[in-house]
This record gives sequence, structure tokens and C-alpha cells, in this order.
Amino acid sequence: MKQDMIVILDLGSTENTVVAREIRDLGVYSEIHPHDITVEELKALDNVKGIILNGGENRIVDGVAVEIRPELYDLGYPMISIDYPASKCAKRLSELPDKETLKQFIFDECKAEANWNMKNFIEDQVELIRKQVGDKKVLLALSGGVDSSVVAAMLIKAIGKQLVCVHVNHGLMRKNESESVVKIFRDELHANLVYVDATERFLSKLENVADPEQKRKIIGGEFIRVFEEEARKLEGIDFLGQGTIYPDIIESGTKTAKMVKSHHNVGGLPEDLQFELVEPLKQLFKDEVRACGIELGLPHDMVYRQPFPGPGLGVRCLGAITKDRLEAVREADAILREEFAKAGLDKKVWQYFTVVPDFKSVGMKKHERCFEYMVIIRAINTIDAMTATIEKVDWDVLEVITNRILAEVEHVNRVCYDMSPKPPATIEFE
Repeated sequence: MKQDMIVILDLGSTENTVVAREIRDLGVYSEIHPHDITVEELKALDNVKGIILNGGENRIVDGVAVEIRPELYDLGYPMISIDYPASKCAKRLSELPDKETLKQFIFDECKAEANWNMKNFIEDQVELIRKQVGDKKVLLALSGGVDSSVVAAMLIKAIGKQLVCVHVNHGLMRKNESESVVKIFRDELHANLVYVDATERFLSKLENVADPEQKRKIIGGEFIRVFEEEARKLEGIDFLGQGTIYPDIIESGTKTAKMVKSHHNVGGLPEDLQFELVEPLKQLFKDEVRACGIELGLPHDMVYRQPFPGPGLGVRCLGAITKDRLEAVREADAILREEFAKAGLDKKVWQYFTVVPDFKSVGMKKHERCFEYMVIIRAINTIDAMTATIEKVDWDVLEVITNRILAEVEHVNRVCYDMSPKPPATIEFE
């Protein structure tokens, strides 16, 4: 079923996403488009029922006030304008509309139907993917993260074996994560999956490298090289699947907003790898991506996976990476996740993980003096990752986790709990 759409034209508002979310919450699909959209571009969009001209503080660009193309007024779409003085709309508001005003515009004036839901969205995207790709092949870097996993599931539903997934295990994944990717996508969803175990290759490149930025560069650069090598082995690939989501696009800037950060989803692939992009999630917010994954039948654990840095455990094994400390981080992290799940904290805490520093402390094991590493536990809550507070974990739960780590993880004789909020601390240690 084609979903009705309300188009929001960005005329300098800083709250486009707020309006878009409110419309979607009412069960109607919404998209944000630039102020200078043409008549042809607007008509090419499916099922547009109405337009919101959303002005605001960024309407002056390079000394000139941005305006919509005058011919858009003649198309007959119901329109309202918000904080846009140049508007010729009959209905002009000076601030964001309340829910009742929005409902009246969407349902009474635009005659839109509340048919925005994940089932319909997936059907629409499957049709669009098939139309775009035809009988060609799509290449996807499948990390096992939420976005790439949901894109993979969507592409499998749309084009099946025409999708080629490449999963690179750089040896810095959490416990059983690569195995889980293979089990779900190759064994259960029957994906065309290329699995590359590059553990030794990555660890040898990282040997004796202690600087965090240098580690990140090596891991990112090596990933691109491995992915490129695998891509060159394949024939007939015309498309590259990417897990771009709406916040990625926002952070890359619009015509009336400054760039927060450049968006590189796969991360600087070589220019001579010429692919057309397939980005079926690019209009979804993160919670909608998760809802999409559940609708597509992905496991809850994968869809609600913890935020995980691109370099993986490489930035949680502090300093120069060694195999014994890397294994200690992996095992301690698995215990932490298991016990948080048992205590129901996995649904309450935004992010939790372990790190192992590159120094030792004295202790006692089996009635003998030992000199071993410590595990630091971090559990934080945040809304936007710009600031973060500490989760006050029950002492009994911490005691269980501590006892298990000390009993089950080799080369460790001490467990600490990080009490530092952000700021001054950051979420990750490196």
C-alpha cells in the first residue's frame, strides 16, 4: 500500500525533525526536502497530500533569505507555513503547531490516511529496491550492527541472492558476535555471505601501537583494504548497500544548516570502486530502524544491540593491544552483558561495557601473590550522547559480576566501577 506523505520544506528551521516525528507519530509518513525543490521533483514523490513550509532562524543563507519556488503554490496541494514571512499560504503560523492544529491540517485539509507503519514501509521499500536494482547485484559491508543488519534483512527480502554480504571479523568483535552474524544471515536467512577472518592481519598491524587515534586509523584503513580486496574478487556488482539513516543525513548538513560531521557510512571507500548506492533506511530515525528490524524478523538481541564503536574492542583494550588483555575484555564484557540482562538492566541502561588498562596491580590468587590486570566496568545513561550520567547499579548485582569476572576471566585480579559522568569524562576511554 502506498503511504500518504506530508512534505516538509526546509526554509531554515532547526526543528524539521520535530515536525516530521510528530506527523509520523500520527500515523502519516513525512519527509523533509530542501526549500528549492522543483515542481518536477515534488510531483515525482509518491502520494503527497500536503506541504508544510517550515521557516526559522537559518532562513538567511549568505545574506539572502531563502524562498520556495513560486510555482509550487499553483500545484493545488494544501499548505501551511510556520515562521515563514514570505509565504503566500492562507494559513500562516508563527510557531510550531500544537497536535490538534497538526491533526486538523493533515486529516481534514490534506485528507491523508494514517497508513504509515513498518509493514507498509517495508513493502514500499522492497518495491523501490527491486525497481532500482533490477537483476543486478548489491554489495553490503555487514558489520552486525543494527543499521547494516536491518539493511541486509531488507535487501534479502527484496532481492535474495542478488545481495552479497561481506562480514569482516577484525578480531575486535565482542564474544560470539561474528558467529551470530554467520548463523543468522547465512544459516537462517540464507544470505549470500562472504565471511573474512582477518583477525591475525589486524592484530599484527596493531602490534605495539598504543596511541588511540593511531589504532583507530589502522583499524579503519585496514577494514577498507580488506573490503576492497573482497569487492574486487566479485563480478557484476553495480550497487553498494549502505545503512544510512536519517540522523546521518541531518548531521551532514542541509542547504540551510551547518554540517555537524561529514557522513561516511562505509568509510572512505576508494573512488575507483564505482557503485550506485542503495539506502533503504535513509528516511528512518533510529527507533524506526529497530522497529523495521523486528518487523523483518531479526532477533531482538541484534536489533537492540548495544552501541559499539567502529574499532570495536580495540579501544577498550587500552594502550597497545595484547591477546591476553583483548581476551580479558571480551570475556568480562560477555559476563557483564549476561548479568545485566538477568537483572533487567539491559532494558534500562543505555550503554555498558568493560575495559582493561595496560597496567597491572598486585593481588592474591590461590594463596600466592599475583601481578595481573584490572577490569573497569562502565554503565551510563544518555539521551543524545553529548552528556551522560552514571547508572547506580545495585551493589548485589555488582558483587555477582565482580565475583564472576574474578573467577572466570584469566589474568585479572581486580574489578573497578567507573563513576565518572560526561563531561568531564567521555563515554569511551580512548
